Amino acid sequence: MSNQKLSEEIWHAIATNNPIFDGKIYYGVQTTRIFCRPSCKSRIPLKEHVHIFNHIDQALAENFRPCKRCKPDGLKQPNEEWITQIIEWIEAHYMETLTLDKLAELFHGSPYHLHRTFKRIKGLTPSEYIQKIRMEKAMQLLKTTQQNVMEIGVAVGIPNAAHFATLFQKNAGLSPSKYRHSS
Repeated sequence: MSNQKLSEEIWHAIATNNPIFDGKIYYGVQTTRIFCRPSCKSRIPLKEHVHIFNHIDQALAENFRPCKRCKPDGLKQPNEEWITQIIEWIEAHYMETLTLDKLAELFHGSPYHLHRTFKRIKGLTPSEYIQKIRMEKAMQLLKTTQQNVMEIGVAVGIPNAAHFATLFQKNAGLSPSKYRHSS
């Protein structure tokens, strides 16, 4: 059985999705047999159905399963984990045509939620992040290869040479050719 009482302070944290107790306690809902972090955004359970656990192992031992929304058995918050997966995918596919709609579809979210969450966690929009990765790769290719500007533009996912040169100038402060020949 859970070995902590449901105090008013803990109940208030659960009812308001307050992360103050995250990692310190977990709550299980008797009717669903699911356990969550106190900050979980799921529907607020009836107070009389809530069990408090000090450790994940206690919840699992009583046959509660982890919430798929807040993932109390994971180390990262769900949104951070989601954005990390998206970033890893972008870094492996930056040379492809990437749109917010495509990312949202691939990662099972709405474009609006993805855009807002990405910006909150990374400080950049998905589009800005993609452009940053492309420019970093272009800079690397300009310094380490003999590929021409058009080939590099295509290699980083910007096949229009004029558009690539304009974006590069805007980001690096130099044209691609001048950047290649700078120290």
